[in-house]
Amino acid sequence: MSLSLSFVMFMQFLFLLSLLSLVSAASFSSVQPLCHDDESFALLQFKESLIINQSTSAYSKISSWMAQSSDCCTWDGIQCDENTGHVINLDLSNSSLYGSINSNSSLFQLVHLQKLNLSINNFNHSEIPVGVRRLSKLTHLDLSYSGFSGKIPSEILQLSKLVSLNLALNPLKLHKPGLKSIAEKLTNLEELILSEVDISSTIPSILANLSSLTTISLRDCGLHGEFPTGIFQLPNLKILSVRYNPKLTGRVPEFNRSCPLEDLRLAGASFYGKLPDSMGNLQSLYELDVRSCNFSGPIPSSFANLTKLRYLDLSENIFSRGTLSWVGKQTKLTMLLLANISLYGDIPFSIGNLTKLTSLVLGRNELTGPIPLWLANLTQLNTLWFPYNKLCGPIPTSISSLLNLHILDLYSNNLSGTIEFDLFRKLHNLSNLDLSYNNLSLVIDPSTDSTFQKFKVLGLGSCNLSDFPKFLRNQDQLEVLELSQNNIHGQIPKWISNLSIDTLVFVSMSGNSLTGFDQTPNAFPWRSLQILNLLNNKLQGALPIPPPSILAYSVSNNMLTGDISQMICELSSLSYLDVSYNNLSGFLPHCLGDLRNLSVLNLQNNNFHGSIPQIFMEGCKLGMIQLSQNRLEGSLPRSLANCTMLEFLDIGNNHIIDFFPSWLGNLPELRVLILQSNGIYGFIGKPNTIQKFPKLQVIDVSNNNISGKLPSKYFQIWKAMQSFDESHLTYMQANGQLQKYGSNGWSVTPYAYSMALTNKGIKTKYLKIQDFFVAIDLSGNKFEGEIPKNLGNLKALHMLNLSNNILTGLIPSSLATLTNLESLDLSQNMLVGEIPPQLAELTFLAFLNVSHNNLSGPIPQGKQFLTFQNSSFDGNVELCGSPLSKRCANSEDPPTPPSNFVANQGSKFSFEFGWKVVAMGYGSGFIVGVFVGQIIITRKSG
Repeated sequence: MSLSLSFVMFMQFLFLLSLLSLVSAASFSSVQPLCHDDESFALLQFKESLIINQSTSAYSKISSWMAQSSDCCTWDGIQCDENTGHVINLDLSNSSLYGSINSNSSLFQLVHLQKLNLSINNFNHSEIPVGVRRLSKLTHLDLSYSGFSGKIPSEILQLSKLVSLNLALNPLKLHKPGLKSIAEKLTNLEELILSEVDISSTIPSILANLSSLTTISLRDCGLHGEFPTGIFQLPNLKILSVRYNPKLTGRVPEFNRSCPLEDLRLAGASFYGKLPDSMGNLQSLYELDVRSCNFSGPIPSSFANLTKLRYLDLSENIFSRGTLSWVGKQTKLTMLLLANISLYGDIPFSIGNLTKLTSLVLGRNELTGPIPLWLANLTQLNTLWFPYNKLCGPIPTSISSLLNLHILDLYSNNLSGTIEFDLFRKLHNLSNLDLSYNNLSLVIDPSTDSTFQKFKVLGLGSCNLSDFPKFLRNQDQLEVLELSQNNIHGQIPKWISNLSIDTLVFVSMSGNSLTGFDQTPNAFPWRSLQILNLLNNKLQGALPIPPPSILAYSVSNNMLTGDISQMICELSSLSYLDVSYNNLSGFLPHCLGDLRNLSVLNLQNNNFHGSIPQIFMEGCKLGMIQLSQNRLEGSLPRSLANCTMLEFLDIGNNHIIDFFPSWLGNLPELRVLILQSNGIYGFIGKPNTIQKFPKLQVIDVSNNNISGKLPSKYFQIWKAMQSFDESHLTYMQANGQLQKYGSNGWSVTPYAYSMALTNKGIKTKYLKIQDFFVAIDLSGNKFEGEIPKNLGNLKALHMLNLSNNILTGLIPSSLATLTNLESLDLSQNMLVGEIPPQLAELTFLAFLNVSHNNLSGPIPQGKQFLTFQNSSFDGNVELCGSPLSKRCANSEDPPTPPSNFVANQGSKFSFEFGWKVVAMGYGSGFIVGVFVGQIIITRKSG
């Protein structure tokens, strides 16, 4: 019995032992193995190789890594494999890391890594180390916004398991290898994010073979060429961004209902054609941004089907004129941006359904009618941007209920009525307010001058103000202050100089009756000021000097006197200087040559004298030089040859004595050359090379002493006068551009070139010059000989003036090929023979003067010739026929053009010239946002 008991006890012991083994094994299997010592050591070495940037507020994950803690798997930013204990995920994003990583870094000893995220750090412009190839198991690599630079190494292509690659927001170059190599080698990619990486290539069509791709982000990469449409059809693609690649072109294809696109961003690329109606099939789409593409045609009505949209930007396209009938069903929209897309009519009531809207941008359209009262129901709005429309009526008081409003821009509409500025007091979040250029009368209660919110942008131009608003005294955060076109008289008070000293960037007080400063500053105190506009006032005394930060300065059309102070040469950032139409005098400062960033120099219509100094140094950036109507003398400075970006040169109405400057023909961009009313002499001669004056469109050397024959060799090579693009209806303007604050921050406003020419016998001020305007004025010289037949090759000519010379011979019939000609003046010469009857076919010819020659025979009849007066033909005793009283002998029928002449070769389109008949001394304008005093004349065919 004792033996049996012992056996039982032994068996029970074995059972308990096996049970304990099972429990122990279970416990052991549930405990994650510790981090490997070599990997722990490698991580600590990596930590020691970097610096934690204490100046940032971000928490640094590596600060918690401690050698005393044996298990690195518990450290911040680290994940280990549950079975092996190897480090497989290292996330040090936004950890305030600073330093560099080389190929010997201990980081690359972590060979089991599958995910590596070093984004939002600063690796001090170091290159991506080639040692990255050792991390062959990587599936996710994120180095975005981390300060890497240089070339992306080809070793990245060895990471064949990559599913996600994000190198965005670094100054990197992807050239060799290129995008094609990535598409060929990394075939498992689902996310490809390379925004702001310099790729500078086409997008390879092979990218459309990566069927796993869900995200492609190639924003601002210098891409060019045709965009492969197959990429749009990738079966899993949800996010596609190729924004801000202006040389990237393509069409948007048709979409079917299975297309998974959720986020499509093409803004700033050169897509063309129509947006297809099938875009309504993209019913998963929540963001669509096609701003500033070249889309045309109607906006698809199928947009009404995009009910998941939260962000829609169609701005700055050339859609056909339309309405917003498709808006209203996108009730999840938070941002609706439809600026400059030819919308017309009233703001539609259906927008009132979009109660989640935070931004409504409808500026630069043709919207009419009142600001609707129902806008007050969109209580989430923080941006209301309606400038450059035709909205009328009062500003509704209900707008004060939009308590979340940050930006309210109603610039340049037809709004009217008296408005109490107190209306905006309730809008405590309002920082940007622009009411400029309407028909409003703004009433500001002076007793509440200290209780307004702090503005950043304040536009009160043309608001019928008679004094500086007192509440401005307490505004210390202003960036933009617009007070132009009011009725403010007298001196600028001293306290204005203390206004927002650290923040003001833009100040415009043009078009008032300001006479000076309560206390004339030696220099303005605004430390950040970039644009100062004081034109069209009555400012007296010395030229005020803006602060060193200034980029654009206009004090045109005032009553300033004295010299230009040498202090102006300390404005090293100055790009635009316009002091035209004043009474400034003295010599031009030699130190103007120190202004290496100057793009526009306008000193027109002052009393400057002496020679033009040699101030145009190598690297000159000037696009416009306007020195006309002064008393400058001597010769033209040869340093002008350094201004290779020069487009516009006007030194007319001075006392310059020099040979004709054929050497200016080497300037590759010169489009306008005006030397009228000087002492230019000698022959124009022959060009030395085939490329003389390659882009010249306007030449005026009238009223000089130039002699010899007309420059027929130049007529052969002036290519810009031989043809033009009639569809390019823009204006000549400075290469650089002025900045102006808009809905999306700072935008650009061009500085338009202006000039004065004698056109149709009248001194004409062109406040703006059409890009295709072409004119030759060689009048008032001593040219002799015949008019060259090849002058008829300059088919883009609008104006030709050869009057007051000693020209002889016949009027060439080849002038009839100048089918765009509007003004032809051959008067006061010694021309003989008949007026070519072919000239009657010049259907745009509005002015003809052949008076005081020795012409004979019948005057052509019909068409434009029916509009010319006797004075066009005076002083030609042998001429006959209407409109002269002298009848032609032996001729009953007026001459007609020969049958082989091709009539009406000119294009029949209507366009505008910004011209205005002016007396000498008219004040030119500094153009900021609007063009003032412009009279438009529309050309019509005969």
